Amino acid sequence: MLFGPVLAALSVFTLQAQQPATRASKPAQTAAAPAAASQTGQQAQPPAVTAGDQETEPGVPLIKTNVNEVSLIFTVTDKHGHYIPNLKLSDFALLDNQRAPQKVTSFRQQINLPLRVGILIDTSTSIRSRFKFEQQAANEFLLDVLKSTDDRAFVMGFDVTPDVTQDWTNNLDGLAAGVNRLRPGGGTALFDAVYTACRDKQLSSRNPEPVRKAIILITDGDDDQSRVHLDEAIKECQRAETIIYAISTNWMPTRGRGDKVLAQMTEATGGLLLYPPSAEEMYQSFKNIEQELRSQYALTYVPADFKYNGEFRTIYLYCLNRHYQVRAKKGYFAPKQ
Repeated sequence: MLFGPVLAALSVFTLQAQQPATRASKPAQTAAAPAAASQTGQQAQPPAVTAGDQETEPGVPLIKTNVNEVSLIFTVTDKHGHYIPNLKLSDFALLDNQRAPQKVTSFRQQINLPLRVGILIDTSTSIRSRFKFEQQAANEFLLDVLKSTDDRAFVMGFDVTPDVTQDWTNNLDGLAAGVNRLRPGGGTALFDAVYTACRDKQLSSRNPEPVRKAIILITDGDDDQSRVHLDEAIKECQRAETIIYAISTNWMPTRGRGDKVLAQMTEATGGLLLYPPSAEEMYQSFKNIEQELRSQYALTYVPADFKYNGEFRTIYLYCLNRHYQVRAKKGYFAPKQ
C-alpha cells in the first residue's frame, strides 16, 4: 500500500512549505516519489509548489506558455464529490517525472479559459433504444456550456467509423444540426473514434493562448471494430492534452467490461466517468460535467529536467489536506525538437 508513504511525503511537503522561500529545503527520504539522489546519498524531497510567493489573481489573463512549460488543469473534491474552491498554490505538492518543478509560473482557480470540446456519440446498433435521449441531452449541454465567443466545439458520431457531422464552431444551431444528423446503426469502433478525435481535432487545433480541451464521450464502452488499441487511444489523448468525460449508457445493475474501459480512459486523462440511472436522467450527467468545467484549477510550471525527447513524463499532484482528492492527468508527452 502507498497510503502510508504518501502521507509521510505530504507531511514533509507541509513542513517545507512553512519555511521561508529563500531557505533551501533539507534532504528527506520518501517512498512516495523518489527524487534525484543528493551528494550525501539521501533523496531531495520537493517542497510544496510555489510561484514566487504570489498567485495569479482571478480575471487576469494567462500569458502564452513557453514550449518548456507544462499546463495542468485539475479538479479538487472532497470524499463526497463536492468541488473545493478557493485553495491556494501552497495547498498543493507537485512532482514531474518524480522531481519537483523548477518553477511554477502561474496558478489560477475557478478558471474561465476558452473551451475546446468534442462531443462523441456512440451511434452503434446497441444504443438505438436510447439514442434520442442522448441527442437531446447533448444539445442542451452545448447550449449551457458554450458561453464565451472564444469557446468551440465539434460533433462526432461513431459506429464502425467516426463521422464528424459538425466541425469546430461556436454556432449553436450548427452544432445542434450536427447532433441531429446522427443516425444509429452498425458495430462499435470506440477506440478508433477517440484516437481520431484527438489526432485530427484536438491535437491539430493550434491555439496561441491556453485552452481547456475535453471530449464528452457518450457510449456503453464496448468496442468490437477498432483497429487501434485502448492504450493507443489513451496515449493520443495525452499527446493532445485532452480530458475525457464519459457518460456510460450501460443501464444494467452491474458494471460491464465497457465501464472498465471508460474508467481507464477517464482516470488516465484526469476526467470523470458518470453513470446515469436511466436515459431520461442523462441530462443531469451533462450538468455535472458543466459544473466541473467551471470549478477547475490551472497551473503552469517549468519542469526541473525537461528534455525534448518525445517521452512520456509522469505527473503526481497532491493536496496537502488528505481529506481532499485531486483529479488530474497522469502525465504528458514531451515535445520533440
